[in-house]
Amino acid sequence: MAHLFEKVLNEKTLNEKVLEIHRRLCVAYECPVAYFHSLDPLSELVSSLLSHRTRNADSGRAFKALRAAYPDWAAVRDAPTAEIQEAISGVTWPEQKAPRIQQILRGITERRGGELSLDFLADMPVTEARAWLETLSGVGPKTSAAVLSFSTLRRPALPVDSHHHRVAVRTGMIPATLAVGPAHAVLSAQLPEDWDAQRIYDNHEVMMLHGQRCCYFRNPACGRCVLLDLCPTGRRRMAPDGNMVPDGNPKSDQAEGNAAATSLERSSLARS
Repeated sequence: MAHLFEKVLNEKTLNEKVLEIHRRLCVAYECPVAYFHSLDPLSELVSSLLSHRTRNADSGRAFKALRAAYPDWAAVRDAPTAEIQEAISGVTWPEQKAPRIQQILRGITERRGGELSLDFLADMPVTEARAWLETLSGVGPKTSAAVLSFSTLRRPALPVDSHHHRVAVRTGMIPATLAVGPAHAVLSAQLPEDWDAQRIYDNHEVMMLHGQRCCYFRNPACGRCVLLDLCPTGRRRMAPDGNMVPDGNPKSDQAEGNAAATSLERSSLARS
């Protein structure tokens, strides 16, 4: 009974911490955060597939090149793969992404009886819509959440990228051993069930922005972090004696964070 009570108490404390982290980051990065574009869900899927391990500017140019060269996604699906690869040559691994995108477009067409659209996802519960998307080869939890959240569907689905994941690990929201894929379910469960799509989107955006602008992969700026008093990693890094992890092993927090980030980059390469 005591063990159960302790578990419930710890979960309550963690949930309170998660909400306080969200509140502070929303002040710092000015919630509500505007959606960065308004693509239909099928276009968002293609955009997300192009963006894997690619700078936003490069994936954006590749997406525009496809839209300019082909009248619709059916034409992209049916074009010679070499042409698609050439059109998206500016992204990382175009030789892999071109056939994958076409394979996914064909898969959607087959499963929808000839219809190439994802608009039907609007009528499905979020969990079912994500499960449907993740049956497509190469689509994992990050991409399924992005399609539902970022597209004109505007559904309450939480994407987790490497920046978001890094902040969550360092602040103790999740263990460093939890890779980015399974982290989606854990981090989603920590947020209130009644949050709408905008607040879920805000949570992802502010966590991501904090990872990009303060909680860097190397040399995080702990001294100016608005989460410092809530962050065990930051407090240890700023301590005078420094560089001790909770179990007392002489391993720096930066090395711990870098190892976790490297692990998640590798584990999410095949399925994002």
